[in-house]
This record gives sequence, C-alpha cells and structure tokens, in this order.
Amino acid sequence: MRRIGRRDIVAAILIALLAGAVFTSPPLQTLQGFSLDILTALRGKLVPDRRDPATSPVVVVAIDGETYDTPPFKGSPTQTWTREIGRVLGSISEGGAKVIGFDVIFPSSIEQSEIPFGEAPLGTRMKGFDRDYLIALRQLSDSGKLVLGEILSNDHPDRPYRAQQLAVKNNIRALNVHTDTDDVIRRMPLSFSIDGKRVPAMAVELAARALDAKSEIAPSGETNLSGYAVPSAVPNTLTLNFRGLGRDVPAYSFADLRACADKGDRDFFHRAFDGKVVLLGTILNFEDRKLTSMRLSGGHDGSPAPRCALPSPTGTAQKARSDIAGVFVHAAVVRNLIEHDAVTELGFPARTILTIVLAAIIACAACMLAPGGALIAWLSVTAVYTAVAVGAFVHALALPLTEPALASLVALAMMIGYRFVLADRDERFLRKSFALYLAPEVIETMVASGKMPALGGEMRNVTMFFSDLSGFSSIAETMTPGELVTLMNEYLSAMTDIIEGHGGYVDKYIGDSIVAMFGAPADDPAHASNAIRAALKCHEKLAELNANNPAFAGHGLSHRIGLNSGEAVVGNIGSRRRFNYTVMSDTVNVASRLEGANKYYGTAIMASEATVAQTGDTFAWRELDAIRVMGRGEAIRVFEPLADRGAEKAAQTKVAAAYAEGLACWRAREFARAADAFGQMAESDPASALFAKRAKVLTQNPPPPDWTPVNTLEGK
Repeated sequence: MRRIGRRDIVAAILIALLAGAVFTSPPLQTLQGFSLDILTALRGKLVPDRRDPATSPVVVVAIDGETYDTPPFKGSPTQTWTREIGRVLGSISEGGAKVIGFDVIFPSSIEQSEIPFGEAPLGTRMKGFDRDYLIALRQLSDSGKLVLGEILSNDHPDRPYRAQQLAVKNNIRALNVHTDTDDVIRRMPLSFSIDGKRVPAMAVELAARALDAKSEIAPSGETNLSGYAVPSAVPNTLTLNFRGLGRDVPAYSFADLRACADKGDRDFFHRAFDGKVVLLGTILNFEDRKLTSMRLSGGHDGSPAPRCALPSPTGTAQKARSDIAGVFVHAAVVRNLIEHDAVTELGFPARTILTIVLAAIIACAACMLAPGGALIAWLSVTAVYTAVAVGAFVHALALPLTEPALASLVALAMMIGYRFVLADRDERFLRKSFALYLAPEVIETMVASGKMPALGGEMRNVTMFFSDLSGFSSIAETMTPGELVTLMNEYLSAMTDIIEGHGGYVDKYIGDSIVAMFGAPADDPAHASNAIRAALKCHEKLAELNANNPAFAGHGLSHRIGLNSGEAVVGNIGSRRRFNYTVMSDTVNVASRLEGANKYYGTAIMASEATVAQTGDTFAWRELDAIRVMGRGEAIRVFEPLADRGAEKAAQTKVAAAYAEGLACWRAREFARAADAFGQMAESDPASALFAKRAKVLTQNPPPPDWTPVNTLEGK
C-alpha cells in the first residue's frame, strides 16, 4: 500500500469536489431519475412486496380487452356504453365504495351526433340515451362519491361534455402527469392553478375524500393531507413509490362487473368495493401506456381480482412490461397518500454532499492502492452503498445511486491519472532504476517505505537452484561473439521466465550459470516444490529450444541443475556503497556441489534429501546415492526428480525400480546382485551404468569391513 502525503490529500479532495459537482449538476439531473429506476428494480428483486392485493385501499375497474370482446360492448362505439357504465357505478356505490374517480373522459355524447340517419341526424333520434347515465352521475356527485377527470391544456384541453359537467356540478379534477426530461413518469403533480386558485389533482382529491379530509398547501408550498406532509423533491409533486410493482392493486374487468350487476349479486360488490377508492380506467395494449420508474424492473397492470359472473379469459397471464396502464399511476398516488408511503428524496445539497464524500473515499483509495486494487475498492464500496440504498428505499427513502457511483468512478480514473502524471514519478524512477538489479519484492518494500536500500539480512528457509550448461566452453569456442550472445540471451531468458514464473528469484548469472532461490524475498511455504517444478520445466524447455530454436541448432546443449533446501542468510550484502540482494550459507554451497555432482551420475537434476523432505508426496523420485561433497564431511542422500507423482512414464518407473533394487543390494554389500540389477538398465541409464561398473569392481575386490556406502566426490 502506497503512503500518501499532504499533496495527495489535497488532490483527492479537489477531484472529489469536481466529480461530485459535475454529476449532481442540473445538466445531469436525469441521473437522479435513473437512480429511482434502479432502486425500484433492485428492491423489487431483492425485497419483493408481500402485501395481499385485497388489502389495497384503492382498486381499478378496467375497461380492458375482455370488455371490448364481450357483448353488448363488442362492436359498439364507446359512446353507447354510458348507460351500462351508469348501472355498474350505481352497484359499486351501493357496495360501499368511498369515492369513484374517472381516468376515462367522454368528451362527446352519441346524442350530439350530426350524422344523417333517415330524415334526422342520429343524435336527434338518440335523444335521452344518456339520461340514466347522467342521473347516476348526479346522484353519485351529490353524495360526494364521484370525481370526473379532465386534461388541462392551453392548446387541446380534454373535458367531459357539457351535460356531464352540469350533472356533477363541475366536480372535475385534472389527470395531467409530470414527466421528466427523458419522458418517464417518476413524480405526480399534487395541484394545479386554475383561475388563480390551487385545485388538487385527481389522485389527491380521491385520497382526501377517502380520508374525509382536505389537502392544505402551506406558504412554503408543502402539501399536507390529514396530517401527512407530502415529501416533494420537486416542488408540488409526489415521488411515486411502486412498492408492489403494480401487482398490489386489484383490477376488476368492467365486463365481469356488468354481468355481475345483471346477476344482482350485491354481496360481491360489497366484498369487492366496501371502503375502497375506485378508479375507472382503460387497460389496453395500445392506449394510455406510461413509462414509469418501473421501466427497468417491469410493471404489471394490477393483480387479477376475483370474478363474479364471467369465467376468466384464457391466455391472459400477465407479464411484466416496461410501461403500465395510466390508471395505475393514479392508483399508486392514491395509495401512497393514504398509507403515507410516498418516496422521500434527498434535496440537492444532501445529494451533492453524499456524492462528494463517496468520491473522496474512492479517490483516497486510488491514491493508496494500485489501479487494480483501487478498482476492487470501488466495486466493494459501490456494492455496500447500493445495499444500504436499497435498504433505505425499502423504507421509502431514496438515496442517490448513479451519481455517487459514477462520480467515484471518475474520481478513481482522475486520481490514477494524477498519480501517473505527477505523484508517482519518483516511484517510477526508483522502479526503473532498480528493476534490473533488485527483486520486485525488495523494490516494493523500498517504495512503500520511501527509503533507499541498505545493508542487512535475515535468516530464511529457502531452496537454492544452481544450473550450468554442460561442456559449454568447448561449444563457445566454435561460435562468433554475436552468435554466443544471442544463444546465451535466448537460453537465460527462457530459464529465467520459468524460474520467476514459479516464484523464484534469480540472484545472479555467472557466465552460463544461473543462481536462483525460492522462498525469498517473497515468502513461499511451498518453495521446495516450486523449485522442483521449475527445474523439471527448465529441462523440458531446453529440449524444446534445441529442437526448434535456430540459435541452438547443431549444438545439442544440456545442463545440470542442483537443488538444496535449508536455512540461509538473505538480504542486501556487499559494501556500503555497492551491494546486492543475495544469499549466503552452507545451503548455497551444497546446492552448487550437487549441480556439479550430476556429471558423475549422468543426470540432469539432483536434489538433496532436505529438499525431498519438504516436498512431501508431490513428486516421483529416484534415490541416486549417498555422497560426500568437497568441503563437507557429512554424507548427503541425493535424489533425481522424475515427474509429478502419478505422471511418470513407464520407462522411468522401470528404470527407477531396477535402480532401487541395485542400490539396496549395494548398501547390503551384495555387489554381485547389485551389478546384475544395475546392469539391466546400464545401456540406457548412465547412473545405472556407473553403479554396475563399481559393483563389478567391488565384487572382485570386496571392501574392508568398515566400508560405508557413501561416494566421496573429488572436485566441484
């Protein structure tokens, strides 16, 4: 983790202020609405509404597709439906409905038709057709149970025809909606100014009558209904709370209710409408569809209500849609007002502050962490904040979501850019200066501390890796300097990539030799296993280079690798002015001797028993011998790794089995049997050939009684 200074803190604050101000500015106000859409979708998915639609204080009577397909409405113009509408409204009122609102407008009557029909216009012949309908409207209006709807407009107002207006004594309220700049309905107007007076909107009027109260508008512009101060982020509006995604409002088919009225089932009307606010509206696929904050989650045109007289139509299963019938927008307002459940949005200052705070948190994280870590931090913080926002939205509090997420993401990008251009110049200089000489972990420690490397070391358990090309001096004599450099660069690059790919650190190159260690500078509990895997892979890679790389063609290079594990001093070792990150100990010396010991046995890789012990059962091994190397009195058992356990070839298994038999006989002083066992594979295995020869010598000239099966190697 990078340390941050005062300059970094100031930069993070400035970046957060800029990002927060931009994403909460008026030109990007659509993000506020998009936050509502996302919160509605997430709440519906994670915390679905479990309320019974039957408990809804508002219900919808739907002029739907079934109504249009059911006699006597089928094929009849809607102006001829008024008598049946009057009958059904009377039954609903008798059933105990508190108030009925019209989300449909009949701007004309069939009685007004001037189409010729015989010797007189059709309207003249139909005089009195709407009388029963108008009487029903008058009776409901006089009892305070009816509100007709209208559309206010300077250009094209839409009002019920004059006779209806007289029947209800101008008891009419506006159905206009509030759309955001993206044509989505997320809020609804609470009142309208008509002839200089504030008149409640349709849904507010219905809720007020259901509560037997009047809506009041405070001097501040706040609307109060029966003690409920309606929250308004946008003045004179209510933010819609689609808690049930439309499924929390029952929808009764008008066709079924008309048949129910013919049936005279008053009990059904009482069960369905007693104490309810009723909205009459259309539910059609082609008319009065509205985009709302349910556009991402998908909304429903109500919940199918119980039936009275007609069977349920087949194939009418509802699917979530991005738009809903307009009547359910008004139904949602009514329910929000009655249940005090409108969404409360934060004001501009609070939204801006919250956005800036989250942007500042991410900017600081981007200042301290690497870009990948900072991105993970942004994802984590955004996920946690989203969970908090959804939890708040369950309680009808809408926290900004898209603004903080986008502002913090931009702050992340800006802070990374700031670090790249300004803050990390010194760090990049240190990395570039020491990358070719120090281990990456050492450079990371140096950068994190802000200090240059110094002398010092520590004891660590490591595995040392020594490799050397066999007979390379004679090969080099036949090559030009350019060819030699090309060959060595290819070889050392390939081997180094493998070593570092397995967690090793290349300490130094000595001519064609490689000195590497596993387990330092980075801690690696599996350093012995990783060193063995690297050695096996290096051996495979050299064979591949010999076969496919033009620089290796005709040279037939082979190498020897020695591996040993144990305690060693690792650290910055050298003079006060010049030093290297390296390693020192007897562990290092033994690994070097084992590399050289390979040539006695004709093997490519040799590991000590200490390394084998630390790898467990990971690999298949062949024990080669017990040897005493130059400069060390203690004998060491040495092994050759064959492959990962279970992956060894049949030929390897066969050689190893014969060799193990011969070695056991050798150590038991049964030299004749040992010679026979080793002789089985002597032609294909140099180590077996070596032991077969030694066993034959000792068969003819047995050693003294104090002989021990330890091979003392002369030279390095």
